Amino acid sequence: MEKKLIDLESKFSFQEDLLNELNNAVVRQQKQINQLIQEVSQIKSHVLEIVDDQSVSGAQDSKNEIPPHY
Repeated sequence: MEKKLIDLESKFSFQEDLLNELNNAVVRQQKQINQLIQEVSQIKSHVLEIVDDQSVSGAQDSKNEIPPHY
């Protein structure tokens, strides 16, 4: 009976260690996800700025262009 109790305590200890390791992994992954979300948001802002700049300059260029049939 005592051996079974010792075995159970040992298994419980390993399970507790595993749970802590998994929890730490989840915390690290969440930090990485948050960082990636921030980076994607910054990239999106830069892309939108470029698109806006190109659409404004493209509209101005098309007004000054001579059509190809002239």
